Amino acid sequence: MTIPTLAERLDRVVLYQAYPQSFADGNGDGMGDLDGLAARLDYLQWLGVDAVWVNPCFVSPMRDAGYDVADFDHIDPRYGGDAALDRLVAEADRRGIAIVLDLVAGHTSDRHPWFLAAADDPTDHRYVFSDRPAEGFEPVPGSRGGWYKPNFFAFQPALNFGYARPHPDEPWRQAVDAPGPLANRDALVDIIRRWYDRGVQGFRVDMAASLVKDDPGHVETARLWNDIRRRLDESHPGRILIAEWGDPARSIPAGFSSDFFLQFGGDTDGRPFKSLFSNGSGTVHEAWEPATAWADAAGAGDAADFVSAWRDAAAAIEADGRGGIVGLPTANHDFTRLVSGTRDAEQARAALLLVLTWPAMPSVYYGDEIGMRYLPGIGPLEGSSLGPSYERAGSRTPMQWGDLGATGRFAPTDGFGPSRYLPEDPDPHRPTVAAQLDDPASLLHFVRDAIALRRSDARLSAHSGVDVRGTAYPFTYVRGGSLLVALNPSASSRSVPLGDGPATVLLAHRARRDGDGLTLEAFGCAVVDLDPTSHPAARGAASDERNTA
Repeated sequence: MTIPTLAERLDRVVLYQAYPQSFADGNGDGMGDLDGLAARLDYLQWLGVDAVWVNPCFVSPMRDAGYDVADFDHIDPRYGGDAALDRLVAEADRRGIAIVLDLVAGHTSDRHPWFLAAADDPTDHRYVFSDRPAEGFEPVPGSRGGWYKPNFFAFQPALNFGYARPHPDEPWRQAVDAPGPLANRDALVDIIRRWYDRGVQGFRVDMAASLVKDDPGHVETARLWNDIRRRLDESHPGRILIAEWGDPARSIPAGFSSDFFLQFGGDTDGRPFKSLFSNGSGTVHEAWEPATAWADAAGAGDAADFVSAWRDAAAAIEADGRGGIVGLPTANHDFTRLVSGTRDAEQARAALLLVLTWPAMPSVYYGDEIGMRYLPGIGPLEGSSLGPSYERAGSRTPMQWGDLGATGRFAPTDGFGPSRYLPEDPDPHRPTVAAQLDDPASLLHFVRDAIALRRSDARLSAHSGVDVRGTAYPFTYVRGGSLLVALNPSASSRSVPLGDGPATVLLAHRARRDGDGLTLEAFGCAVVDLDPTSHPAARGAASDERNTA
């Protein structure tokens, strides 16, 4: 039997994001590494994830936590080197888990050999160089003199993929088909292919919209990525490219398999995603307009902006015709966790169930499945601070494994020696995997059960339809014509009419049947089969240990 590729089953994939330096320490040196991640694959398989996205692990000076790459072809020694990646891929393959790496496509470290050579060679156009000062440019450290354009931090020189609008008065604005930009495009394809040859199943692409400069509407950027996608599909069919673009309506027709709604991106600077989860705590940019999140106890928010943006993206994806999928994360390394500020793990369940039942590719940020919190008051470390109130370190703390040895489950190690990266949450009541493993009422089991339901019920495929019935409290929608999802992240009880037909609660928390309706207590949520006689698989899930109502 032919096993479907990752691209062919993308509509059912559950992605898990592992921040490698914080996830698991395989050698006891206090720094997370790839052997530590490999030792935790049994846990991830038990949880039910299909693919693991690993943040940058290539050779780097680590001034931006690995997003300043000095060698695209080798794994940094702090993560175990190349052999550790090979072991990770082999062990993941044995468990049916795909490994997705993180590609920084638009820039390198200023210590990359490419930049060091170009800084001494005036004929080298791998980067964007100017012979006179220009806004935002930095002095070149080498003998060629002049200035270079950074892509993010000053130590991250932008690779030259050309400008959409060249201008003779600004010679650094090379056309996208100039020799330098074309050579970089070829190099990018070659880098990806080499890792595909080693068993990697896909890439998440950092700052994917940033490659072509001064590109209104990202027209030339879309042409670039569609060309790269075509070439990769020809040589390595079935792999996936996930964009960090924050605008699925543009990025997926531009050639990506998926793109996340994020805290930035699109015409409203990430408002659809922020309107769901941003509660003014954790990572908050001072330029963001204050707003009330839907996932908030006050019950004063609304998911309408998110639903509208998703509909726009779904229409663009349908017109594109290649089967791309919107991505929806619980959080990420650049944004605050669901458990942050006044929102605790109990309040976060409805948000987690949204991510796992919406027609999208869910991405679970490590630790969100046990309710790890954003830890305030730490950092900056390795470029984590982006402003006075935008400190990302609090979302990057060590995974809280607890004493797994006492559970007799998975690898017996603690998961970390004393962390030399960031401190663990000092709260003595902090959640751990070990404490929740044998508790069927725990958040961990709730997330696992939601993942199992998503995998077993075709109505939860990302390609299956959705009928939104309300976007506030409760947020209700029907998947596949007969699977009701009802979410109440507020502190007040809410009710949902079910009618007088048969209905089976498949998964619930703080929810109960009341005659012909469903009552959602404070922070309650549920998945209800409105047509159980037509879905025996769903009946089987309902009879399992998956109902905590």
